[in-house]
Amino acid sequence: MGLIEGERTVEIEAPIDRCFDIAADIEGAPEWQGSLREVEVLEEDADGRAELVETESDAKVKTVKARLRFSYFPDERIEWVQEKGDTKSLKGWWNFEDLGGGRTRATYGLAVDPGRMLGMLVRGPVVDQVRSFLLGGAAEGLKQEAESQ
Repeated sequence: MGLIEGERTVEIEAPIDRCFDIAADIEGAPEWQGSLREVEVLEEDADGRAELVETESDAKVKTVKARLRFSYFPDERIEWVQEKGDTKSLKGWWNFEDLGGGRTRATYGLAVDPGRMLGMLVRGPVVDQVRSFLLGGAAEGLKQEAESQ
């Protein structure tokens, strides 16, 4: 089984700084991000944002744990990479684009190598279901959260 990767883009009726701040609140993300179940912040950066976290996510076929390291590029990008976890590798990102008029385009992306054991669970049509579940929950969740504030 190879890489499961994809991106989901949404246009949000909210300013870019609000969208970035919501996505950067990693500890609060389980409230609006569909697949993310639990977050424990292990380290914070100089600005008090989560830098190293332990997560538990629902990957449809199995609950997946990961230790992720986050990097922030204010109002433009958030990225993370797995340092340890149930998958062979995982990296993800948010990209934000100011559309003007208080509107934002947000793109959520993931690239996951499930590894041999998880790969045996994720085959055929299940791959598309898992990809859609993981990507859609985050992008649509951010849109709903940002537009409701």
